Amino acid sequence: MGKARLMVVEDDLDISNMLKIYFGSLGYDVDVASRGSDALEKTRQVLPHLIVLDIMLPDIDGYEVCRTLRTHTRTSHIPVIFLTQKDERSDRLQGLELGADDYITKPFDIEELKLRVQGAIRRSERESLTDPRSGLPAGRLIEEQLRRMIRESGWAYLDVRINHFDSFKDVYGFVAADDVLRFTAMLMGEVVDEAGTPNDFIGHAGGDNFIVTTSEKACLALRERLKSRFVAEVQTHYNFMDRQQGYIVTANAEGQLEKAPLMSLAVGLVTPSQQPFADIREITEAAAEARRQDTPGSAPAKG
Repeated sequence: MGKARLMVVEDDLDISNMLKIYFGSLGYDVDVASRGSDALEKTRQVLPHLIVLDIMLPDIDGYEVCRTLRTHTRTSHIPVIFLTQKDERSDRLQGLELGADDYITKPFDIEELKLRVQGAIRRSERESLTDPRSGLPAGRLIEEQLRRMIRESGWAYLDVRINHFDSFKDVYGFVAADDVLRFTAMLMGEVVDEAGTPNDFIGHAGGDNFIVTTSEKACLALRERLKSRFVAEVQTHYNFMDRQQGYIVTANAEGQLEKAPLMSLAVGLVTPSQQPFADIREITEAAAEARRQDTPGSAPAKG
């Protein structure tokens, strides 16, 4: 997997810098925020795998940050470890009631915090809550979202797959391929912010397959924006020569060289106005079929 992303929300610069350096040396990608509002904004832009959250912050307290995270569909799954100077039983209970995953008191043992961070991330992945590469909701969280969605009206479901991803991985390797998955997750978050609704959900179903739940009103604009931005921006993951020629050369199972187009997105879209759905399996199967029929567009312009 790629680097796990940590968000450290702490207004004491000495502590936040120490944690950034320490966890960075362990291979984590660490971002810091000194205010609760900054943490919420950064989390909305790039989902972390875990948040280390101080309770005493200069604007809104950590409890309010956690409460906000838990009430938004896209951030409700992120593990939170509270970091505080308080050691009152009532404070620990309040944090746990809000859905915090753990609680550690200052002054803390950095090795203990490391083990708690590792344990929380492993639990999240083991329980199929998040994909370890993208940090997006996976498995059980996707299923739970679909069960909520099907009971409502006016929804839309998008099945998104990266065309020619395997060819890219064969030529550029696993590390570059994981970078594409993380790029796709970030791009989908940006597009949902631009063209979707606050209650939209983004999930990583596995491999090169993602899903989005949104409103029926927003779905068409969201789909087109997602496809056009991906084609334009994914080119940065190719070298200059491949971008110029508009394809990569790869070997097939027989060892023969073939031209593979640059990556694009195939998106299948279903809504309840198209047909009635009795269960979530019918939704996913219909969307997968629509996605298979969404043939890739023309190769992106050279240059």
